[in-house]
Amino acid sequence: MTPPPTRASSWYALGLLALINLLNYVDRNVIYALFDPIKRDLALTDSQLGWLGSAYIFVFSVSALPFGVLSDLRSRRAVIAGGVAVWSAFTFLSGLVNSFGQLFTCRAVVGVGEAAYGPAAASLVADYFPARGRAVAMGILSSGIALGGVLGLLLGGHLEGVYGWRVAFMTVGVPGFVLALLVSRLVDPTRAPAHLTVRSFLRDFELGVRPLVRNLWPLLAAVVLGGAAAYWLDRQYGAGSKVDLAVFSAALGLGLALTIFRWVRRTPADVAADTSFGSGISGAFDEIARAGRTVLRTPTLVYVFLAGAMISFGLNGIVGWGPTFVSRELDLSAAEAAALLGKWGLISGTAGTLFGGVLADWLRRRWETARVIVVALGLLLGGPLALWLLTIRDPVLFQAVFAIAFFCLSWYTGPMTAVIFDVVPARISATVAGAYLLFIHLAGDAIALPLVGSLSDRFGLDRAILLLPLVVIVGGVVVLGAMRTLGRDMHRELVGR
Repeated sequence: MTPPPTRASSWYALGLLALINLLNYVDRNVIYALFDPIKRDLALTDSQLGWLGSAYIFVFSVSALPFGVLSDLRSRRAVIAGGVAVWSAFTFLSGLVNSFGQLFTCRAVVGVGEAAYGPAAASLVADYFPARGRAVAMGILSSGIALGGVLGLLLGGHLEGVYGWRVAFMTVGVPGFVLALLVSRLVDPTRAPAHLTVRSFLRDFELGVRPLVRNLWPLLAAVVLGGAAAYWLDRQYGAGSKVDLAVFSAALGLGLALTIFRWVRRTPADVAADTSFGSGISGAFDEIARAGRTVLRTPTLVYVFLAGAMISFGLNGIVGWGPTFVSRELDLSAAEAAALLGKWGLISGTAGTLFGGVLADWLRRRWETARVIVVALGLLLGGPLALWLLTIRDPVLFQAVFAIAFFCLSWYTGPMTAVIFDVVPARISATVAGAYLLFIHLAGDAIALPLVGSLSDRFGLDRAILLLPLVVIVGGVVVLGAMRTLGRDMHRELVGR
């Protein structure tokens, strides 16, 4: 039996994981401050810039779920440390590329590393801070989303202005190696130390050829057929049409959806009656299927997943295209645009994330649906402000409205994550967190970034970007549906412990 963590060790772990999350979003978002210089040097279109953003998102989304499973099965510390090392290495290598394909590959592998971090870190924090104070802890962990995201833009713009975009990538990639070493020495609050070896990884994920084909054949078939169709379309219409990428992406999404659907249908109808669930591990694919069944049988999670996809579509799309929009529409350099967004973004984003967590926990003393209310309120206040923001061309007014809008839109991060852990059994918490990341990014910003890029090539970025805050507002309305179901789902989770 692992002894409960001390208060000091819990806060140290939270601080370290929050710092890693900050670096996570610095390395994730730094490319958005470099879009225009990269476009000039590598002779790219806006559509290709959008696909550079989606390269990371697609791989991150697909990888988050299996890494969530691996975190539940094995050592969360080892998964986090390995992920940080991988994303840091390929962020550094992004500064050495000479073509669109090379940069696309590096950004894709960055997604693999960062996918290993998210579910495992959230699961660890949930165990360090059970129940009371959880939304505040999740808010602190999530503060890296706003702080790191804006800092990535600020650092990227500054470093690009002084040293060039290649040095910007290489500089932000270095600190991760130190943090990977520190996190590998954390003590897991609820689990005995588990060694992560290549043999155990292959065993837990059933990575032989036959079980891999049996479990993934819809996805593998989609890759082969979609790739063949994309090759034929490229030869027929040329790479400039982008029809090949659209068809391949659609085939990949359909194959992934069918694969997950098969896993969910394969799960026993009554999880509680499945003796292997409590007494052993029947394999990673069964673990994923159980998580899928949990989501579909928990109405609160359905609302949260749908709203999360809309939030991801709108907010991450704005983060991705914001620096380029500001640079073009306000006639600023990349460094000046990043400085304009970073000056108040660091303060308002971090303050909004922490305020949302504190407000949700304070209101929850009186209403059990407080966390949902805070999420919806922040989105429904910030969404219209963001829509107005994108019509402003005066830099002073733009900065003031940006600060207020970003403050409100940052409220959701801690409470949203806390709601997931409120209604999910701890045994599969990291797996469900991984499923959440997979869904919101594949259905959200993986679509938003190239879609806005394609619309920008045709109609102009000033018009294309207006779609994003509209979707955020719809997400704020959708999440309100969880108010009707949260109490019942929380009670069911408590009874099932």
